[in-house]
Amino acid sequence: MDFENMNIWCWLIPLLVGAICGILGYLIGKGSSTTIDNSGELNAWKDKNAKLQADLDACNGKLKTASAAAVAGAATTAASLTASAPAVETKIPFDAAAAKAAMGKAIKEDDLKVVEGIGPKIEGMFHDGGIKTWKQLSETAVARCQEILDGGGERYKVHDPASWPMQAKMAYEGKWAELAKWQDEHDHGKL
Repeated sequence: MDFENMNIWCWLIPLLVGAICGILGYLIGKGSSTTIDNSGELNAWKDKNAKLQADLDACNGKLKTASAAAVAGAATTAASLTASAPAVETKIPFDAAAAKAAMGKAIKEDDLKVVEGIGPKIEGMFHDGGIKTWKQLSETAVARCQEILDGGGERYKVHDPASWPMQAKMAYEGKWAELAKWQDEHDHGKL
């Protein structure tokens, strides 16, 4: 046996087998792959989406028309009510017992000191500014509250009135448990 030729065959046979396997694997893989055409399904979904968008636009148009009619009807009704009878503001009744139960102390109606952060002097400043009830304070902008505080001088700059209208609204609406919980969770009435 010729060992020199055998050494070449040890290298040549695995290379030929590898090349043949690679070619066969490529041909088998290429032959079994099929292109999936989803363009029909995609077009069906696009058509369905376009139909849904058209339905949404139609509903939004109907909603705008209905709300415009409702506003016009409400304006007409309000005008006729204003012309026929004076406006009557309904007042939410004050429940002193519920307030005492939730807050743990006796509460007087429209006592601005219930709002955390408002003391007797600030309450006096708000009364001088025309804000004497919880309802009035709840409808007052925070900027107006800050103006009233600024009118008191430098010593009132430490106060933050951001939550005062919200607290006053809870008091006016008789939401005593919510107010007590909120005041417990917030440090000195600050948001």
